[in-house]
Formats: sequence, C-alpha cells, structure tokens
Amino acid sequence: QVQLVESGGGSVQPGESLTLSCATSGFTLGLYAIGWFRQAPGKERETVSCISAIDGTTYYTDGVKGRFTISRDNSKKTVYLAMNNLKPEDTAIYYCASYFQTVGPECNDYIGTYDYWGQGTQVTVSS
Repeated sequence: QVQLVESGGGSVQPGESLTLSCATSGFTLGLYAIGWFRQAPGKERETVSCISAIDGTTYYTDGVKGRFTISRDNSKKTVYLAMNNLKPEDTAIYYCASYFQTVGPECNDYIGTYDYWGQGTQVTVSS
C-alpha cells in the first residue's frame, strides 16, 4: 500500500539546521509530485514547498525562501527538505504528501491536491 514516512525532526536552537526525509513506498515516486506542509499549534496546515515529478521544478512559500531546499532522489524513493537558519516560527509538525502529477511542469501548492499523507514529524526551534 501507499506509504509516506517522515523522519529527521527534532529540537534545535535558532539558526541551526535540520534535514527532513520522506521515505515512500507502494507507488512509483517518479510519477508523483511531493509536497512538504506544516501545522503549528492552533494554526491551519500550510504548504511549505513542493517539487514537480515532471521536471523537478520547485515551489517555496515566502517565509522559507532562501532557507529551505527541497530535493528528490527517485532511485532511493525519498524526498528531502533541508532547513537552514531555522527560526522559532518554523516550529510545527511537518508532513509530506503526494499526488499523481499529470499537469505541469510546476507542482501544485494547493493542499487539497495531495492524496496521500505521512504521519508527520515534529520540528521545534527554541532557545
């Protein structure tokens, strides 16, 4: 069955880095766009980044541009989110999700497009 499993979360101080991984199984990753999302306490889930299955183009929400980098390794069936210069406002549960991409080349940043979701990994940024 389709599975997405996030890992790599943790507690760090402001300015530090983390790299999240999204390990996938049960589908051909190369045909699916992957997105990273986050949900902070009391807030709605928001799109952080996504990467296209068609040409690898990427999207970032304004608050993470220049600090976060999404990448994919289809041979390892894994998508990564490298997060640098972390800020307290980045504290949230981070989720990865996928959808079968037939339209592009850009990935869709609309949350409702995504069909399959992981269970999430906690990222806490605090001094």
